[in-house]
Amino acid sequence: MTDPTASPRRIVVVGAGMVAHRFVESLLSRTEDARVILFGEEGRLPYDRVGLTGFFNGATADDLTLDRTLLDDERVTFVAGDPVVWIDRTAKTVTTRSRRTIGYDDLVLATGSYAARPPVDGSDLPGTFVYRTLDDVVALREFTATRSAQLGRPLVGTVIGGGLLGLEAAGALQGLDVDATVVQSSDRLMSAQLDLAGGSTLRRLIESRGIAVRTESRTTRIDQDRSGHVFGLEFRDGEYQKTDVVVFTVGVRPRDELAREAGLTLGTYGGVEIDEGCRTSDPSIYAIGEVASYAGRTVGLVAPGYAMAEVAADRLLGGAACFPGYDDSTKLKLSGVDVASFGDAFAATPGALDVVYADPVSGVYKKLVLSDDAKTLLGGILVGDASAYGALRPLVGSALGADPAAYLMPADGVEAPTGDLPDAAIVCSCSNVTAGRIRGAVHEDGCADANEVKACTKAGATCGSCFTMVKKIVGKELAALGQTVSNALCEHFDMTRRQLFDAIRVSELTQFSAIIDRFGRGRGCDVCKPTIASILASLTGRHVLEGENATLQDTNDHVMANMQKDGTYSVVPRMPGGEVTPEGLIAVGQIAKDFGLYTKITGGQRVDMFGARLEQLPLIWQRLVDEGFESGHAYGKSLRTVKSCVGSTWCRYGVQDSVGMAVRLELRYRGIRSPHKFKLGVSGCARECAEARGKDVGVIATENGWNMYVGGNGGFTPRHADLLAEGLSDDELITAIDRFFVYYIRTADRLQRTAPWVAELEGGIEELRRVIFEDSLGICDDLDAQMALLVENYEDEWAATLRDPEKLKRFASFVNAPDTPDPSLAYVAERGQVRPAFPEEREAASAGGVLIAGTTLEVRR
Repeated sequence: MTDPTASPRRIVVVGAGMVAHRFVESLLSRTEDARVILFGEEGRLPYDRVGLTGFFNGATADDLTLDRTLLDDERVTFVAGDPVVWIDRTAKTVTTRSRRTIGYDDLVLATGSYAARPPVDGSDLPGTFVYRTLDDVVALREFTATRSAQLGRPLVGTVIGGGLLGLEAAGALQGLDVDATVVQSSDRLMSAQLDLAGGSTLRRLIESRGIAVRTESRTTRIDQDRSGHVFGLEFRDGEYQKTDVVVFTVGVRPRDELAREAGLTLGTYGGVEIDEGCRTSDPSIYAIGEVASYAGRTVGLVAPGYAMAEVAADRLLGGAACFPGYDDSTKLKLSGVDVASFGDAFAATPGALDVVYADPVSGVYKKLVLSDDAKTLLGGILVGDASAYGALRPLVGSALGADPAAYLMPADGVEAPTGDLPDAAIVCSCSNVTAGRIRGAVHEDGCADANEVKACTKAGATCGSCFTMVKKIVGKELAALGQTVSNALCEHFDMTRRQLFDAIRVSELTQFSAIIDRFGRGRGCDVCKPTIASILASLTGRHVLEGENATLQDTNDHVMANMQKDGTYSVVPRMPGGEVTPEGLIAVGQIAKDFGLYTKITGGQRVDMFGARLEQLPLIWQRLVDEGFESGHAYGKSLRTVKSCVGSTWCRYGVQDSVGMAVRLELRYRGIRSPHKFKLGVSGCARECAEARGKDVGVIATENGWNMYVGGNGGFTPRHADLLAEGLSDDELITAIDRFFVYYIRTADRLQRTAPWVAELEGGIEELRRVIFEDSLGICDDLDAQMALLVENYEDEWAATLRDPEKLKRFASFVNAPDTPDPSLAYVAERGQVRPAFPEEREAASAGGVLIAGTTLEVRR
C-alpha cells in the first residue's frame, strides 16, 4: 500500500511536444500519486505538430493546440519559454535558462529533434527556412507576404528534400500562393517509404497539383541578391534555378545536448540510448520520442513516440511494458494526394512476394508484400488510392484472409473484404489502439459513436488516417447492440451530405472556412472538402477555381482535365448530342495533329484527345474556344454527355427529333455539379438506338410524346432505368428533368449515383412521381428556381480560365520553365497515333507483368 504520509512522486518532463503531452496524459490516468512539472522551450501551449500544414489552410494556433484540460490538472505545473539547460544527476535537479533549480524523483527527456540545414553556402540567408515548429511556419507566412509585396509579384519557392515533410511543405508554399519546386537528392520522392514505381506515380500526382519536382539533384550553393535575400540555387550538375524562398526538409537531428552534457550514454548516430523500458543509462531518467535511440535508431515519427510514452508511464509506476520497436508506417497528409507505406514495404523479408496493381490511367499504384506462402501480410505501398490503408495496416504480421486483388482493385470494382479484424490487430498505430480496445470502448465504456471512441481511446486522434476503420468497427458494434449508427459525412461534420447541403443553402455561406467554422470543426479532409466544393458549385454556379474554393477540388477538377495513365491529360470538348459541324471536326483534327494527341470517338458521341501535357492545356483550349468549343466536363462530377440517335431528322423509324432534344438537354445541364457524374440518352423511337434506358435519365420518343426513365446506369452494377412518366411534351419533359436533378443533388449521399439513390428513396418511384408532378413536398417552385439559377449562371470553365492570369498559373509542369516538357515522357505509336509511355509500362513489360488497357497486375518473387 502507498504510504499516505509520503510526498507525491515528483516527475520532471523536459520538452512539451506531442509525445510529452501523451506521457503526462498516460501517467495521470494511471495514478493520483504523482506531481508533474512540464518544461516547454517554446513560449506557447503544446500543439499538434503533425497537423502543422493545416496552418496554411486556415487553422490557427488555437486549432492546433492539444487538450488544454491536461494542463489545468492540479497535479501538473506547466512552464513555458524557460527551457531546462542543465541536469545534475547526482543532486537529481534540473536548472532552467532563468536559473531556476528544480528537484526530481524521475526525469523524462522528451526534447525531440531539430530540423537540419545542409552544409552549403547561403543556407542561413534571409528567405531560408526549416519546417519544424509553429514559429517556423508563422515566420514563413509572414516572410512570403512581405517579400511578395516588396517584389511586386508572386514568389517562387524551393523545398530541398522530397520526403514526407518536404511534400507537405511544398503544399504549404502553394497555400501561400508561392510556386513550388521540390528538389530531391535521390531518384524518387519519399525514397524511404516508396519503391521506384510508387515514387514515379507519386511524382506525377504531385506535378498534377502544379508542384514541380526535380530528382537526383544536390544543392551546392544558395546565392543572394543585392539586398542579401535568397536569389537562386546552384546544383552539383552546374544547373542554376532562381528562387525567392527556400525551405529545408532534409531530415532531423535528436536534441541530445542535455543528455550529452549530463554524461548519459548516447546512440551510435546520436540520441539518448534507451532500453526496452525507455530507461536511459541512469535508472532515474527516461527518454521518449525523437530524442530516444532504440536499437541504434532514432525516428522522426510521432507514433513510436506515443508508444514510448505509454511504456515509460507504465514502467515508472512499476509495470513491465516494453517498447515493441519502430513502426515506420506513414501516410502523406497533403490534400488531394493519397500515399501510404507500412510494414516491410520493400520486401526485405527472405522469400517475400510482391503483388502489384498499377493503373496509371487513374494515377494509382498499389503493392502488397506477402510471405513466401502468400498468406501473411508483411507490408505494402499505396499511392493514389490509400483507402485500404486502414484495413491493411492492422493486418501486418497476420493472415490476409482474402485474395490480395480484393484489397488492390478499385474500391468501386471488386468489393474489399469485410471480415472482422482480430482484437489484437493494431488499428491506430499512432496511439497503439487495437480493434479489441475500440470494441471495448463501445461495449464497456458506453461510447455512442466514433468520435466518442476517439476521445476515449485516442484512436484516430493524431493523423486521422485510421478513422475510417474506427468508424466501421464502431458502426458494426453499435448495430449489433441495436443502436442507431451515425451517418455523419466525416469526422469534421456530424451532418449527412443532405443535411449539410440544406444548412449551406439556408445560411447562404459561400466559403469553406465559414462553413466549417459554423457547422463543423477542425480543418477538413479529402472527404468533406470536395463534397462542399460540389455543394457550393450546385448552389451558386460559380467557377470551381474561384477564390478559396479552388483549394477544395479533387485532382482532375484542380486542372480541369482528366489525368491519364501516363501522367498526361485528356482534352474533351463538348459536342452537344454528338452533333458537330464539318468545320468543327476539321478544327479538332488539326489541333490534335498539331499537339500530337491520340484521338478517339467515345461511346458518349464526342472526340476525346489524349496525351496533353499540363502546360499544353491552356494552349489547346485557347484554340478550341476560338473555334467555338467549350469544356465537356469530363473531369467533373457533373453532366458528361447526352447521347442520341439521329431521330426523325434522318431515320425512317424516328417519331421525334431526338438530336434536337439531346442538344437542348446538354446545353441546359452542362456544368451542373452533382454528387456523382451523370449521363442522359435520347432515342427517337422505341428501337432505342441511343440506349437511353442505360442512362441516369433516359428519354424515348413515342407518337404521344416523350417517355422519361430515371435511375439507369449504376456504375459497376448496371441496371435499366425505371419509367417515371409517359407522353410528356417538350416543356413538360424539361421541367420534370429539372426537378429530378435538383432533388437528386440536394438529397443524395456523397458519390451516390442516381441508381442507388432512386432505389433507396422512401416510397420508391411512386413517391418520386408525387414529388415531381404533384408537388407532394411543396418544393417544386424551389427546385425550378434552383435550376433556373444554375442555367442562368453557366459560364464555360475553360473560357473563363483563359481570361484569368491567376487561374492560368496552375498550368505549368516546371515553375521556372513553364514550356518545358516532362523529360520522363517517351512517345510510342498507338495504332498509328502518337501517345506517351512512361517507365512503369516499360518496367511492367520487362518484369513479366500483364498490361491490359493501362492496368498492370503482377505477382513477383
